[in-house]
Amino acid sequence: MIEVIPAIDILEGKCVRLEQGNYRLKKVYEADPVEAARKFEDHGIKRLHVVDLDGARTKHVVNWKTVEQIANQTSLIMDFGGGIRKTGDLNIVYKCGVAMAVIGSVAVTDKELFREWLAIYGPQKLILGADVRDRKIAVSGWDDITDIALLPFLDEYIKAGVQQVLCTDISRDGMLQGPSVEMYREVMDSFPGVHLIASGGISSVKDLHVLQESGIPGVVIGKALYENKIKLSELKQFI
Repeated sequence: MIEVIPAIDILEGKCVRLEQGNYRLKKVYEADPVEAARKFEDHGIKRLHVVDLDGARTKHVVNWKTVEQIANQTSLIMDFGGGIRKTGDLNIVYKCGVAMAVIGSVAVTDKELFREWLAIYGPQKLILGADVRDRKIAVSGWDDITDIALLPFLDEYIKAGVQQVLCTDISRDGMLQGPSVEMYREVMDSFPGVHLIASGGISSVKDLHVLQESGIPGVVIGKALYENKIKLSELKQFI
């Protein structure tokens, strides 16, 4: 059974969605992210993906108080990404009640630090963030596209002990045009033991079934929920 993980993206204290990571194309869906989290929990959701968009842009964790409130007011298991650049950021996130931190940019810009975190905190507490456009890794809130290809990037860190990967196709994020199923299948074929979480483009329950049938362990959904393309009641079949 695929694990379905609703996303809450926080910008200026509100729950928003972007299109292809473009901050100029934002839409506010919920003034209070904590209320959004409660709503998910009320429908039986156990897991939550939280993104600090302010943090991604400023390169340090910003919305930690909101994350702490979600942790205190729900029993949701949270993973969190956005703005984690230093060990201090990581400690703040864990202290606020986050179960797993999603690390993307640091895994590219400071490999030694990421490997140090992997050794200290362990693979159960860290998720490697692989944000891609045209199969190339992007960093710094998706502003910078590197020349690093997806599969070699994953190979390096899976060999170093990474067990969980969150892979987002930037070109599909927030576009409701369907996920990059072939790319995710390729990742699973190359690394059958990895816990892969697919992200970007989910537009319907059918997309979730396709990913499940492809053997993808987890999927993040955002805009499809907020635009009622997928109803929360429809997720019960995956819980």
